[in-house]
This record gives sequence, structure tokens and C-alpha cells, in this order.
Amino acid sequence: MQKPVLLIAASLLGLSLSGCANLMGTAEPAAGTETAEPTSLSPQPQADASQDTPPDYADFEPEVLYLLLSAEVAGQRGRYDVTLLNYVRAAELSRDPGVIQRAMGIAQSLNGDNAQQQLGQLWLESDPDNLEAHRVLTIQAIKRNQMDIALQHMEAIMSLGGDGDFDNLAAMSSTLPPESQQELLALYQQLQQRHPDNLEIEYSVALLLKINGHPQRALQQLDAVLAQTTTFQPAIMLKGDLLYQTGETGPALDYLQRHTRIYPANRQMGTLYARILINEGNMRAAQDEFARLMTRFPEVPGLRLSHALVALENNEVELATDDLNELIAQGHHVDEANFYLGKIADDEQRPQEAIGYYERVAKGSHYFPALSRASALRAEAGDIDGALTNIRTLREANPSQAENYWLIEINLLLEAGRAEAAIDMANSALQDQPNSVRILYARAMLHDTLSQTAEAEADLQQVLVAEPDNAVALNALGYILATRTDRLDEAETMIRRALELSPGNPAIQDSMGWVLFRQGDHSQALEYLKAAYSDFPDPEVAAHFGEVLWTIGEKEQARIIWREALSLDREHPILRETILRLTGDQDL
Repeated sequence: MQKPVLLIAASLLGLSLSGCANLMGTAEPAAGTETAEPTSLSPQPQADASQDTPPDYADFEPEVLYLLLSAEVAGQRGRYDVTLLNYVRAAELSRDPGVIQRAMGIAQSLNGDNAQQQLGQLWLESDPDNLEAHRVLTIQAIKRNQMDIALQHMEAIMSLGGDGDFDNLAAMSSTLPPESQQELLALYQQLQQRHPDNLEIEYSVALLLKINGHPQRALQQLDAVLAQTTTFQPAIMLKGDLLYQTGETGPALDYLQRHTRIYPANRQMGTLYARILINEGNMRAAQDEFARLMTRFPEVPGLRLSHALVALENNEVELATDDLNELIAQGHHVDEANFYLGKIADDEQRPQEAIGYYERVAKGSHYFPALSRASALRAEAGDIDGALTNIRTLREANPSQAENYWLIEINLLLEAGRAEAAIDMANSALQDQPNSVRILYARAMLHDTLSQTAEAEADLQQVLVAEPDNAVALNALGYILATRTDRLDEAETMIRRALELSPGNPAIQDSMGWVLFRQGDHSQALEYLKAAYSDFPDPEVAAHFGEVLWTIGEKEQARIIWREALSLDREHPILRETILRLTGDQDL
């Protein structure tokens, strides 16, 4: 299965314009991730290289003073690499604690691992009991897979009576390679044996078991933690997440609902509960939970955005609009709010208002979807040339994003029914962006639209040379071969490979069902098409599914499927052609 306009749009955006598709990634971390899981293995919070207070320069030697002054000047000019280099050198020469601390802050803000390692060692030489130095060197040892050294620093932190922050360190390990995660788990298990009464380490072991893919063992570990203290909220949150992960949806929701009422001030727990409700499609309960959180934490704008999006899914447009306008008034999530206000106006057939909102989206993940839709609305209003001129101007002003702008231009021409012009545009785009797989794929779809099979195949083969495991391209080429040629075995091989790479993908299941039908395997074809239609009741899938049903004598069931599809899109060309060819009547 392939639908040229939608496929090109997908290659452009990689996003959905729907509100629900973005619920899980807008304002708050996704379910189970807000238990203190930073995105990188580095000390938190990080310093800002341009804003820390510089040290007092009065007592330094001339060489050190020169290094410090030149570092500060470089920072003011945005040359933070030079700032870091000079500060590290100044720290080595002076061994001054203030200089070392300032240098470490800069190194952390720039994620300079080598500098952090060097400065951490220097810090311990001048202050062997410095907890922050031990924490930094623990992290650097883990990154270097030096678990024995990491263990030494962790033990030092514990012997000094400091807060090891071991749970956050365990959470950050999700960014490590799998083998390092396993070794870190073994290290924590060693710590647990040496310190059997340390709840933080016990909890950290459970978290690492989860990260290493052992949810049941993690649950057992958490039960041991909660048997000692029933009020340890990070463990409660992790247990709720793990219950859900292991398929215990009902118990997970009951557990989290109960504990969000016991601990109403735990925002992360409430957010986790709300997001699991979203995953399960219980949008009404999710909206209620976000409303509770929003009322309790009015200073967290992300909660208002989440509440707005869930309200939008619940068709409470006025409530969602109020939330989104409030976010704009507060100056928070302004681009997201404008995007969804544009979508509301778009859905309500107010195109000029929608364009205004879409064009206010200035940056972020919604920028290109907003520009694409605003351009499409201008084209629908008869100003396609103006829309194209605007996109071209933006493309020329932002060469680093040229590929995205080209794809919007190509898609706009295709949607306007100007496929030949779209191919010309794609040719120009590939001259400008010769290594763009996305533009090459878009041109292949355009060739297929015009029944230029050889050209479409050539472009897709080029895509597969660059990306042999590109499931979308494998499926597209397999489907083209299955529908436009007799090379069915070759088509089946490609589609099976695509399905291995993307199991359960309904578009690929549709393609597999269709090629099996063309090979005469009606029974297997029916299984794939039934699964595809169940997950994605698209008119083209319905056309294929219905044709197999018709062929095996299930004609009334075929008519039911086709009627459902016609209610969604009466003008779909493949659906109408299939019905007319098999029944002689387009209206059933």
C-alpha cells in the first residue's frame, strides 16, 4: 500500500498534525520517565558557561591572570571552547579551588568529558574529600566503562557521608550502551551486597533492572524496598510504571490512582498516571487528572498544554482554546499553542484565521507542519504561486533547512494536481541536495503517481543503496512491483523484509496481503489484510480486503467493508475502481 501525497508528507514531517499524536511528547516527560531520568550522563544541573560569576583575579600569577581574562573575553564572544581550554590550563597552574570549580561548571555546561575527568582528578588532589569531585569522577568512570574505579568513588562518597545521588546516576544510564548498562547493574548489585540497608541503592538496582529489560525482577526488588518503607515515593512511581510495562494495566492504574490521592503534591506521579490513561485511551479520566494537576501546580505551564490537548481530543474545543490562549498570554509554549489554535480554526473551516495562527509558529517541532498547512491553505484559496514564493524565500534564507522547504514545495505542487511540475521541483531539489534520501523517495512517489514505474524503481533502488534497511522504501518498491509488474516473488521478498524491520505496520501488512493475493494465496492474504484493516481502516486497504473477500465468495462481507470505506472517502480512486470492476456498480 502507498498513497503518494501522504507518503511524501510523512517523509517531510515525520509528524502527525493531530493533537493526540503529540500528547506523549509535549509538555511533560512520558510515562515512567519523570522518576528523575535526565537525558544524558552528566552532573545536574549544568552550569552556563557565559553566566557564572568569574573568580577574584587579584592574587593570581601573571600567566594565570592572562589565561583567566582571555577565557572570560572568549566567553563573551561565544568562543566557549577557548574559554574551557584556558580555564583548564589556569586550574592546572593555580590549583585554586575557585578556578577549578568555575572550570568544572564550564566543562559540564559544554559536556566536555575529558575536561571533567582532568579537573576532577585535579580537584581531588587539592581536596581529597570533595564530594562533587567524586561524583564527577564516578560518572566519567562509568562512561569509560571503568566500573571498578566508579565503585571506588561511590564507596568514597558513602564513607564521607555524602548524598551519592545514586538513583539519578542509575536513571541516567539509559543513555549508555547495553553492555555498559549490564556492567553498571552488576556494580550496583555489588554495592547492595556491601550496604544491604541502603534503600537508595536497593531502589537504584530496581531501576537498573528495568533499564536492562528485566521488569519482573525489578518488581520483586521494589517489593523488598516497599516492605521496608511504604512511603518511598520514587519506588511507588516505578512500581506503577513496571506494573503497566508488564501488562498489568488495571492494577497499575488502580495503584497509581490510589497513590496520587495519598500524595497529591507529587506532580511526577500524577503525570505518570495521566499518561498511562492516555495510552489506554481513557481521555476523560486523563483530562480530569491534568485538570487536578494544573490547579495544584499553576506555575507549571506544561500541565496546561497537556490539559488543552486532552480536552481537544475530547472535543471540548472551547476549553482547549481557553487553555491555549492563556499559554500565549503567559508567554509559555507559544509555538505549540499557536499551532493547535491554527488546527482548531482549520478544522472549523476558518482558513484565514488558521493561516494566521500557523504563520505565528516560529520554531520547534511544529514549525514545518505549520508552514506546510498554511501553504496548503493559501494554495486552496487560489494563491499557490504566493505560497511557493514564500517557501522559496524562507528556503534561501535558511540553507541549513533547505531539504525541508524543498519537500514542502514538492508536496504543495502534488496536492495541487501538478505532478509534472512537482517532479521538476524534485529534480531541482536533488541538484541542491544530492544526498537527500527523503527528496529521492518523494520523487519516486511522484514517478509512481504518473505510472512511470521504471523511474520510480530506479529512485527507490538508490534509496536502498543508501539505506538498505529502510522499511518504507522496501515496502514502496515491493508494492510497486506487486501492482505494476509480474515480478511477484521479488516483490514478496522486499515486503517480507520490510515487515521484519517494522512488524505490525498496517501499510506493510496491506502490501503483504496484496502480493500474496496476486500469487494466489488467498488464505494468507486474508489474514494480513484483516490485520491491516483492523489497525488502519484506510480506503485503499478496504479495497484490497474487500477484493479478497469477494474473490473467495464472501461478497456481502466485502460490500460491508466497502460501504464503511465509502463513508470515509467516496471519491477514493482505487476504492471506486475496485468496486466498479467487481460489481459493475460504484454505489453498491
